[in-house]
Amino acid sequence: MKCNLLSLAALSPAAVWASCVPAPDHSCRLSKPELSCSSAAQPALVDSCCVETFGGLVLSTQFWDTYTGLESAGQLLPKNSFTLHGLWPDFCNGSFTQYCDLSRQYDPHPSPNTTTGTASGTPVPPYHGPTVDTFLAPFGATGAALLRWMNKFWIAQNQPNTELWAHEFSKHATCFSTFSESCFSKFQLQKHTDLLEFFTVTAEYFKRLPTYDWLAAKGITPSNTTSYSLSDIQGALAARHGGVPFIGCSGPKYNETAAGKGSKDAGRTALTEVWYYHHVFGPVQAGKATPVGADINGGSTSTCAKADKAVWYYERSKGSEK
Repeated sequence: MKCNLLSLAALSPAAVWASCVPAPDHSCRLSKPELSCSSAAQPALVDSCCVETFGGLVLSTQFWDTYTGLESAGQLLPKNSFTLHGLWPDFCNGSFTQYCDLSRQYDPHPSPNTTTGTASGTPVPPYHGPTVDTFLAPFGATGAALLRWMNKFWIAQNQPNTELWAHEFSKHATCFSTFSESCFSKFQLQKHTDLLEFFTVTAEYFKRLPTYDWLAAKGITPSNTTSYSLSDIQGALAARHGGVPFIGCSGPKYNETAAGKGSKDAGRTALTEVWYYHHVFGPVQAGKATPVGADINGGSTSTCAKADKAVWYYERSKGSEK
């Protein structure tokens, strides 16, 4: 059976996925959409192409960058929007793995360079073939529309966008049970359908999480003169998402700044990332996500300073937006 994605360009990722699942021999439409990380979401009990049984804690992650480093090449940030980082399959306990299928390794600069991130892990060889954007060309209008969107909202820093996309697919997509190569190859789907589908679904999750708008609605906007409190940032986003997101900061530690001199607060002070956590019913591709908090396993929910008005949400650099 062949899946003609070209005729499905106007559909949502969930509709594209549903239209490309063959029946009756292996139809996820006939499978009960068990919730990931539940007792029912076990490989021995369900079809792992139809229920996420490996990376059941799904993170949709975003960047707040102030420059790309490749402005001269036309690689610019979108106005009034965070940018997409990726879609990640953590284990239900909050740990994770990476580069789970080296036959689909397209990352020219693997990071880490072993499957475990340690010297004892399997080496991840750098990829030297065509860039992943070329893999979308055979999908015609569908691939072209997706590529235009990615070049607007899925933006890398200090590297071409294609390298970020390749990294996200190779490191993370290959570790979802529902994006396993066998879920596609058994139906003789067009080569790189898995990559097209992962990019499309990752974009769909991002679109549901308009971080910039949610913050702006609470009067939290980029500024080089006004700082904010982590509790206000996190609270504004939790109220809209339904679970406490992880807020990532970089830059100086608060107790290394003039404002924080003498403080024990060693949190960082420049807002850079937001991670939203979910469990999912059925396959990740169906988009039936249930928000959960970043604290679901008792871990940290931020690397930012907790002191009042200690976090800077900086404006974008001049010439870095389009």
